[in-house]
Amino acid sequence: MATTTLIYFLRHGHSTANAKGVLAGRNNSIALSERGQVEASELAIQLKDQRWDQVISSPITRCVETLAPLRRSLRSQKNPPTFSRDSAFIEMDYGQWSGKKLALLSKKSQWADIQQRPSSFTFPEGESFLETSHRVSERLLQLSHTGKRIIVCSHGDIIKLALADALGSHIDHFQRISISPASISAISYTDGVPQVLFMNETSHLRRENSRNQGSRDLGGGA
Repeated sequence: MATTTLIYFLRHGHSTANAKGVLAGRNNSIALSERGQVEASELAIQLKDQRWDQVISSPITRCVETLAPLRRSLRSQKNPPTFSRDSAFIEMDYGQWSGKKLALLSKKSQWADIQQRPSSFTFPEGESFLETSHRVSERLLQLSHTGKRIIVCSHGDIIKLALADALGSHIDHFQRISISPASISAISYTDGVPQVLFMNETSHLRRENSRNQGSRDLGGGA
């Protein structure tokens, strides 16, 4: 009998770094903005009445904050899901680029490589896109055979890489996928074989400026 696993990917809500146009990276002091807090509540409303076996968060604060309203709602269920923080879904290590303005980074000569040939690029003192894609796909391979209904809250580039892998797309094309703050994407795995159900769903967000704000910027933009 086939084993089916369902994984919902949530991008964290709008953050104070998104508002400033800054590449937050792994800065754990970056919190959700006021808009992001509203988005977190809207995510909880959308997902709270469904059954979930496991909720996984990137260890970064803005992801943990995004899940907080949903976790409070799910605690009332008869069999609430387990919660864990998983470093496999942590933000990319942007190295020396972390904390810099995206408007300035986009003027660097390496920006064209990031957009067109990310497979060839490693951030100074940071990760390569290939390294990041590998850690994400390895963890998803493990989860894909569990037969569970799972929520994973992570970051724009991480979710785009996961979706590109599921679609069988070359990593150099992953920037063609758009992932907005507080959006939902879903992949179903049957005996480990992925099928992308939907991407960048934002209909649960009631604020017009929260909808379909995808970007080719690092981190998914704002």
